[in-house]
Amino acid sequence: MSKRDYYDVLGIEKSASKDEIKKAYRKLSKKFHPDINKEAGSDEKFKEISEAYEVLSDESKKAQYDQFGHAGSNQGGFNGGGGFGGFGGGFDDIFSTFFGGGGGRRRDPNAPRQGDDLQYTMTITFEEAVFGVEKDIIIPREEECTTCKGSGAKPGTSPETCSHCAGAGQVNVEQSTPFGRVVNRRTCPHCSGTGKMIKEKCTTCSGNGRVTKNKTINVKVPAGIDEGQQIRLTSQGEAGVNGGPAGDLYIVFRVKQHELFERDGDDIYCEMPVTFVQASLGDEIEVPTIQGKVKLKIPAGTQSGTTFRLRGKGVANVRGYGTGDQHVHVKVITPIKLSEKQKHLLREFAEVSGEQLSEEDGFFDKVKRALKRD
Repeated sequence: MSKRDYYDVLGIEKSASKDEIKKAYRKLSKKFHPDINKEAGSDEKFKEISEAYEVLSDESKKAQYDQFGHAGSNQGGFNGGGGFGGFGGGFDDIFSTFFGGGGGRRRDPNAPRQGDDLQYTMTITFEEAVFGVEKDIIIPREEECTTCKGSGAKPGTSPETCSHCAGAGQVNVEQSTPFGRVVNRRTCPHCSGTGKMIKEKCTTCSGNGRVTKNKTINVKVPAGIDEGQQIRLTSQGEAGVNGGPAGDLYIVFRVKQHELFERDGDDIYCEMPVTFVQASLGDEIEVPTIQGKVKLKIPAGTQSGTTFRLRGKGVANVRGYGTGDQHVHVKVITPIKLSEKQKHLLREFAEVSGEQLSEEDGFFDKVKRALKRD
């Protein structure tokens, strides 16, 4: 099945700004997050949304995607051993077809090569994202076989130069084309492009020179990390080939939803219930923050939906650019069960309020006039 267009996945236009891309991702990730949405298929939908955001939120990846589509976005990808995607020798074949094997640069099959990058998705709590945490993770990755020291040959023996390609790792294959007989350069099928033949294979790695092991890695999660962000652990990916350096490990973060707080960037939002009396007469209430409880003064006459700002009570920026604020959204709660005395007092209050309505109460005046016309 072909992949959906990333812009369609997030429901945005191609001209969407970085903030619009982020806003669309936050909205959809909350809707389809596996911790919230238990419907069948929500997990795959969440992965699709995260993949789209990972590409479109990165300027270089977005530029590649806009130019080449999914093929372009996969060129620099890293997905659990995928490494850097390529054309699989396609250009060599093209040059060989038109120029008789003269195009394409011959690569030394025994030259050192960097190992593949790996990606690990780590799920952390809201508090761990805000304050940072240290966690140990277990990564299955390929490492050099200690029995044969990476040669793939049985101890006491050595690989021999492939007699079919003379150690080049590639062979020339003649082919008839409309342009005449030309030569294509192909990976040697006898040595699989290594340029070496192993007669007696190492029993530990079956001649591969590498084995898969579970590696425990300590990850220091920085304070202020957010949903979808990632960190790179240098040289913690797959082992290099022929003595090359190891790849890197990318940790992508998923943050669990909090029962009270919502986060937008470095700011935190929460809803705080107050009674009708508190909103009318004013009060000082306790408000929970990620640092602990604080006092918040509610002025008399506060309307439901009013938002108050607690400066510096948000999240410390992960790159050290200050600290966000906490926004408290006040919601006036209407009592459900009232005693007869309470009902009586409210009726008296309604009568008194009706007599005291002034020209300043424009909304109520409009409603009264509309009722009189009916």
